[in-house]
Amino acid sequence: MADVQPSPLTGELDMSQNEFWARPPAGRHAAYARLRAMSPPAFMDPGENPFGTEERGYYALVRHADVSEASRNPGVFSSAAGATSIFDLPAEFNEYFGSMISMDDPRHARLRRIVSRGFTPKMIRKFEEDVQRTAAAIVDDLLETGSCDFVQEVAARLPLKIICDMMGIGDEHYAMVFRNTNIILSGADPEFISENIVEAQTQILNGGFELGALVTALAEERMASPADDLVSALVSANIDGEQLTPAELASFFILLVVAGNETTRNAISHALVLLTEHPDQRALLLEDLDGRIGPAAEEIVRYTSPVIWMRRTLTQDTVMNGNAYAKGDKVLLFYQAANRDESVFADPDRFDITRSPNPHVGFGAAGPHFCLGAHLARREITAVWRELLTRVPNIRAAGEPDYLLSSFINGIKHLPCELG
Repeated sequence: MADVQPSPLTGELDMSQNEFWARPPAGRHAAYARLRAMSPPAFMDPGENPFGTEERGYYALVRHADVSEASRNPGVFSSAAGATSIFDLPAEFNEYFGSMISMDDPRHARLRRIVSRGFTPKMIRKFEEDVQRTAAAIVDDLLETGSCDFVQEVAARLPLKIICDMMGIGDEHYAMVFRNTNIILSGADPEFISENIVEAQTQILNGGFELGALVTALAEERMASPADDLVSALVSANIDGEQLTPAELASFFILLVVAGNETTRNAISHALVLLTEHPDQRALLLEDLDGRIGPAAEEIVRYTSPVIWMRRTLTQDTVMNGNAYAKGDKVLLFYQAANRDESVFADPDRFDITRSPNPHVGFGAAGPHFCLGAHLARREITAVWRELLTRVPNIRAAGEPDYLLSSFINGIKHLPCELG
């Protein structure tokens, strides 16, 4: 079975082409519906690996049942060969980007155990207080600024400020952190990254190096003089005699700052588009803001799916939901497609803040790799939108969103807004 490869899908349903990801959201979701109807799952050929290794293509898992089952079975659907790149990456990339999401147990469990020890109840309370205070300050500034780019002035500021404050990183580093997170998750977007593959690789590596160097230097300072921040907690965390190595701390920081900044800011940005396009849902939310803001955040994450996919690699031949896969096969878990699965969600293309149940996989499906920052992301989304709708209830998008050209992140780069 391992020697047989299916013919790759071509044409308008080929998710390996940038043209697929440049289409409007409605066109993308129409394609997902056609892909969900295929059995077995469609096989895609991404073409030549820019890093020089041989490629076999990947299966696109677009049904909720397949994404969920693969996530629950990490022993077969492994993350160790890479989770965030279709292609196998060279060793120098893994130095900076080989974080917990690209590991299997027992190493993954060990790191998650140590990192989780840093999130004490006291620290979580502090995060929550910081989120609320920062959200209020951002809206203060917005009221002074008026019409502006919502992404730059609101959505990007909250998660970046919270994560940097959480780690103990000073304001003087914000611009560098923001620039490098944009580069690392730039996809194929020429606003942030070179169209020359060699130059793009250098840009991404340099971004990882700068971020890693920042937190490594900070960790050395905190070992000598601890403070009330997450870096201090992590460098001192000791589980059964084990601590994070400097490289592990650096890769965790890159994961936290990249994933936590980009994904939350995009959920906040998409929310403005949705609440502008669906005034009935805005009115419903305003009727009972405290009661509906939590479910609304879940529906925003389901409907938009800021992280589009994660990759897994088969460790053995297996059959899942009636379809056979071979050892070494790659699969992409398309959360964005699974979150519109008509077999799970009634009227899945309808934005409904009262949707219940809402078993979305916007933070990943149940399993060891479920998003460690899901709680913080929910707090940030609800805090900033509670503040906005309380103090600027008529805020709306004043133009079309400028979408990021990426297969991995459902991003909005720019979004004009008016306060109403």
